[in-house]
Parts: sequence; C-alpha cells; structure tokens
Amino acid sequence: QVQLVESGGGLVQAGGSLRLSCATSGIIFRLYGMNWYRQAPGKQRELVASISSGFSTNYPDSVKGRFTISRDNAAKTVYLQMNSLKPEDTAVYLCYAVLGSHAYWGRGTQVTVSS
Repeated sequence: QVQLVESGGGLVQAGGSLRLSCATSGIIFRLYGMNWYRQAPGKQRELVASISSGFSTNYPDSVKGRFTISRDNAAKTVYLQMNSLKPEDTAVYLCYAVLGSHAYWGRGTQVTVSS
C-alpha cells in the first residue's frame, strides 16, 4: 500500500521559516520524481517545487530563492525548506510522487503565515 504522509506545517509569522517533510512507503522512492504542490482556498493547485530522481530541482518564480526541495533516498523522504514566508504562502501543502503512469498524492499539511 502506497502512503505519502506530510508533516511540519503550522502557524508562522511573516518572515519566518518552516520545514515540511513527506515520508513515503510502498514505492521505490529513488525512482520517483517528487513534488510539492499547494492549494489555497478558492485557488488552483500550484506546483511549488520539484526534484527528479537525478536530484534536479525546479521552482516557480513565486518561491524561487525562498524555498528549497531536497530528498533523502535512504529515508524515502522529501523535504521542503521554506524561508522568508509571506502571507500569500498560506495553503495546504501536498506531496506528489510520480513515475510514468504511477502517481500518488499525500493528504497535505496546513501552512498558515500571519502578517
């Protein structure tokens, strides 16, 4: 059974930092591209960071320079370090694993940034 479990969300003041984790099981983690998405109320789900099986990373301009994605293949976990947080970063953050036609979502963790 595949499981992706996010943790590390919470309430933080603007300018603060959080580190999210997504622990996986049931997949050959090292083969999967791993991604972090976020979804705010009334908005479309947005990709905020991706890391390939080869450790290549990609970020949209909205988070570039503030967010860093990393992975630990031994721990089967992907991380998202978020610095200089802004109120507009408030959302549910979801982990997404993909390998070809195999794709799995976590349930998400809430991040709330107060001004």
